[in-house]
Amino acid sequence: MKRNDLFREAKRYLAGGVDSPVRAFKAVGQPPVFMKKGNGKYIYAEDRRRFTDFCLSWGALILGHNDPAVRRAVQAAAGNGTSFGAPTRNETELAKLVSACVPSIERVRFVNSGTEAVMSAVRLARGFTGRDAVVKFDGCYHGHSDGLLASAGSGVAGLKRSSSSGVPDDVVRKTISLPYNDPEALERTIRRLRGKVACVLIEPVPANMGLVLPRPGFLEKVRELTSRHGIVLIFDEVITGFRMGLGGAQGFFGVTPDLTTLGKIIGGGLPVGAFGGRKEIMDRLAPEGNVYQAGTLSGNPLTMAAGIAVIRGLIANRQAYARMEKLVADFAREWRAASPFTVNCAASMFSIFYTDRPVSNYGGACAQDKKAFRAHYRRCLGAGIYLPPATCETSFISVRHGAADLEGILRSARRR
Repeated sequence: MKRNDLFREAKRYLAGGVDSPVRAFKAVGQPPVFMKKGNGKYIYAEDRRRFTDFCLSWGALILGHNDPAVRRAVQAAAGNGTSFGAPTRNETELAKLVSACVPSIERVRFVNSGTEAVMSAVRLARGFTGRDAVVKFDGCYHGHSDGLLASAGSGVAGLKRSSSSGVPDDVVRKTISLPYNDPEALERTIRRLRGKVACVLIEPVPANMGLVLPRPGFLEKVRELTSRHGIVLIFDEVITGFRMGLGGAQGFFGVTPDLTTLGKIIGGGLPVGAFGGRKEIMDRLAPEGNVYQAGTLSGNPLTMAAGIAVIRGLIANRQAYARMEKLVADFAREWRAASPFTVNCAASMFSIFYTDRPVSNYGGACAQDKKAFRAHYRRCLGAGIYLPPATCETSFISVRHGAADLEGILRSARRR
């Protein structure tokens, strides 16, 4: 069946033809590519085309598609059943691995998505502090829960309003969104609200308005202000967790939050989320505390098995982090020599911004030449390169990628 036919049929039964908006390829201006299988650094379409994948299930597949150890772990777990709704040893085992790699996480709770993890962490911060206000930053996307759809990035960046229709103003009234990389704005806001801020929620390296780097000293200032005013600092590391190193962005920058949210990589491609942090905060969760959170499929045995396999694989191959970082840094340097467009990079992540100006916040990320993006994306697709299909997204590499794969993107820039 042709791509147009696949999408036409999907639109008959699925809302918008997709189960997540950016997959619809609206920014690309053509029907989406329907995928059938993946192996290593490659993803294969229903029409049998092969692509070098720089999306990698939005960063989740750091070991590449269909990693043998992960596949074996999931198959073995499935042989025992797919869900129990009861405790399993693997939940504890994965929690031990997470805590060993991320020392700020003294206790953890597994959930089923990044959205659920952040929603729960914010509720916990409110319950712990007895305060209501939440401070976030423009362009940082923390999932689609109502209270956080204010000045959000990712697919929301394409909407005419910063929040979604269907989210009442009253719900987001206690959510304050500030410019990223602006510590003075944060300090003014904290002083203005006078002890009402429960938490500051931040992507330490935003990757949902494209990849934006914190300016030197910014994260340290956020930590200092929150500590001084008794505010819970939440790092949203759904993307950066286990991607910027075994210790995530907090290990990379040496800044310790009170709570951390995780997802993507710790599920090995299966649905997952987690939040964790200081024992005194996490102990406020039910059943020991009075902050309620629950989930039928939380700690799903297949997901736990996959997560254990991934983290053990990363621990055994920790030198891969330095290799991936060098590959991306070399690519960024060559891209800047070959193209007028901006590129930001960190660890095994990079974003091409279709502007000749530096990008350090949401405003800069939104000021892109969308026609240039569309033209470049289509050239890459024609050359067998699969990038995230929107301007405000981040590209990723896996342990399976090499310099020759990134050279393909460079060739597409030179053919402009």
